[in-house]
Amino acid sequence: MIDKKENIIRIILKAFDHAVLDSAVDHVIRISKQERVKFSGPIPLPTQRTIWTVNRSPHIDKESREQFERKIHKRLFYVHATPSFIDAIGRHNLASGVEAKISLGGGR
Repeated sequence: MIDKKENIIRIILKAFDHAVLDSAVDHVIRISKQERVKFSGPIPLPTQRTIWTVNRSPHIDKESREQFERKIHKRLFYVHATPSFIDAIGRHNLASGVEAKISLGGGR
């Protein structure tokens, strides 16, 4: 576990595809181990589901509908903030389709 006294970076990774998200998580873990910083995570956050129901035909068959679903998968990291880690994370690109939200302060 990481002390609260230290500078902590909170990293939240989001993606529609869980396989792409897991590869980005492995990438962040690899960078953390290379830079020898303390980290905790990945912590899986609840998956956000959005469902849309649409009529198949605009004129007839009101009972005929189609449903679409979008899932947003999330993972959370807490990483000790060192200048070398911040430089390393800035140099590397995450996989396409992964959003990274980085904030200073653990906020635990």
